[in-house]
Amino acid sequence: MSKDKVNVGRRKAAVARVVLKPGTGTITVNGKDYKDYFPLDFIQQKIEAPLNTAEARTKFDVSVNVFGGGVKGQAEAIVLGIARGLVFDNPEARPALKKAKFMRRDAREVERKKTGIRKARKKEQYSKR
Repeated sequence: MSKDKVNVGRRKAAVARVVLKPGTGTITVNGKDYKDYFPLDFIQQKIEAPLNTAEARTKFDVSVNVFGGGVKGQAEAIVLGIARGLVFDNPEARPALKKAKFMRRDAREVERKKTGIRKARKKEQYSKR
């Protein structure tokens, strides 16, 4: 595997750049251990899920640089980046990752606010009289 291959994952406003290197299974996010960066258990499990699905939990060291968005959006961006890196290294893992829906880019974004309206779709209350 190329040592400088950066895999990008995106979700909402979050962008994650993921680098997979052969190693023992440590995951670092923005220079911290992922358990310190994401203290919630269900988010930690979400980040580990593509590695467990591809049976590569202890094969790679994962280094992530993530910015933008919120906690959940960042976690889902990291999942996509890890899944893309695993497929780059081992194309046979693609069907299992695809079946678990880790290879899908969720394109839903926040709808922009329009002029003359309170929010994206919320309008002033209509008064007949």
